[in-house]
Amino acid sequence: MTDLTGQLLIAMPGMPDPRFEHSLIYLCAHSDEGAMGLIVNKPSADVTFGNLLDQLSIDSPEDVAETQVHFGGPVELGRGFVLHSTDFMSDLTTLEVDEEFSMTGTLDVLENIAAGTGPEKRLILLGYAGWGPGQLESEIASNGWLICDATSDLVFATPDSDKWEAALATLGITPLALSAEGGRA
Repeated sequence: MTDLTGQLLIAMPGMPDPRFEHSLIYLCAHSDEGAMGLIVNKPSADVTFGNLLDQLSIDSPEDVAETQVHFGGPVELGRGFVLHSTDFMSDLTTLEVDEEFSMTGTLDVLENIAAGTGPEKRLILLGYAGWGPGQLESEIASNGWLICDATSDLVFATPDSDKWEAALATLGITPLALSAEGGRA
């Protein structure tokens, strides 16, 4: 099994689960025990960082309050994560995924962001995507996902509406060239 930690999964057309349609997922962890990732291109329709801070009773300046919160995946929707640059390390727990990305799922990162001392680049997400042992590999083999390298620019600087197509472009693929049907030789 190839370790896909730190890679991006690009949902193929015809993805049977509508929650993952046109999704771009950053894989925070991948092993024989399964995989965990965060959808990086689906802003939440109705949750802002300010709403989240209000619920957690954290004071925040107006400039961060309107930051969009993203739908990270369908598992544990009440649980928050911050995918961020490596310039921040939580006093509690930060998972250093690679040289460009870290992930923190503890309250202190939100407090630091609100105070202006959090990571420079970040996505705030609710929920995550998870796969059991062998499940992701099976979905990849069934033409459900393409894999590409993750870059800070693609994840943090590209507009959400352009991320899926931009990820495909890193592979030299245009959306029109994709088919939902897998071929057999």
